[in-house]
This record gives sequence, structure tokens and C-alpha cells, in this order.
Amino acid sequence: MSVVIRTLAYATVFIGFLIIYLPSRILGWTGTTMPLEYHGPQITGMVVGLLGVALTFSCVISFIRMGRGTPAPFDAPRQLVIRGPYRFVRNPMYIGAALILAGVAIFYESPAIVIYAVAFLLLFHLFVVFYEEPTLRRKFGPDYIAYCHRVGRWWPALHTMTRYSNSSSHS
Repeated sequence: MSVVIRTLAYATVFIGFLIIYLPSRILGWTGTTMPLEYHGPQITGMVVGLLGVALTFSCVISFIRMGRGTPAPFDAPRQLVIRGPYRFVRNPMYIGAALILAGVAIFYESPAIVIYAVAFLLLFHLFVVFYEEPTLRRKFGPDYIAYCHRVGRWWPALHTMTRYSNSSSHS
């Protein structure tokens, strides 16, 4: 099966379950319904959510084009992906997913989705620290270690942002 089909399948399952199904269940359990009118929170939520969708989509494309693998841990990229959104932070896909959840929380004005989003980030932080990073260190060795020194796990490193803005302003 091609990497594109595998990536789309895994991303659909991940997004479908964690980003669509579980939040919709939480909204149902809490009795939250679709707002009758859209005001500031709904517009803000849509903007935040769409930023998350764009970031997540960009990550998936990066995995396909550069990594020749998928975002799924059991079918990981064959190449270290350090371009695209990965040049700014090491985990932009999880950040994109969290932005989608934040957008949903803002749109529905749902404290329950805020709690879910925080739990989502905490669980994925633990997954990154205890599984992903050690696995990537073993697989990619010094290249991954150097990448970790250059690029922050969750926040862009100031020197990375400065280097990028300086190089893009001279082109």
C-alpha cells in the first residue's frame, strides 16, 4: 500500500477518533448543542480550529513528502522530518490537533472540551517524552539529537525563529 494511502488512513483514524468522535461524545454527555447564532466565540473558535487543521495537514504532507512514512508510530517515517512545520517545533502535529480541540472548545464555549484538550496534551507529552523521543534517538542517532538541540519540543526556539526570519527576508 502506498505511503499516501497509509498516511491518509492512519490520519483519518487518529483525527476521526480523538478529534471528532471523542469531543462529540463529550459535547453530547454535557448536553452542549450547536449555537443558534454565531458570535465572537464561534468565529474565534472557527479561526483557531482552521489554523489547527492547516498545521495538521501541513504535517501530514511533510511526513509523506520528506519522511516517506506515516504519522503512525507503528509505520513511522523512514527519514527524519525536520522541514516544513518541523523546522520550528518538533511536535507540530500534536499542536495542530490541540488547536483544533481549542477551536471546538471556544466555538461551543465548553469547559469539558478544554479539560479534554488539556488531558490530550498531557497524554501526548508523556507519549513524546517516554516513547517517541527515545525511539527517534535510537533510529536517527546524532541527527535527531542535533535536531533536538536546535528545535524546541513544544515552543519554537528563539534562535530558530530568528534564523528563519533572517534567511527568508534575504531571499
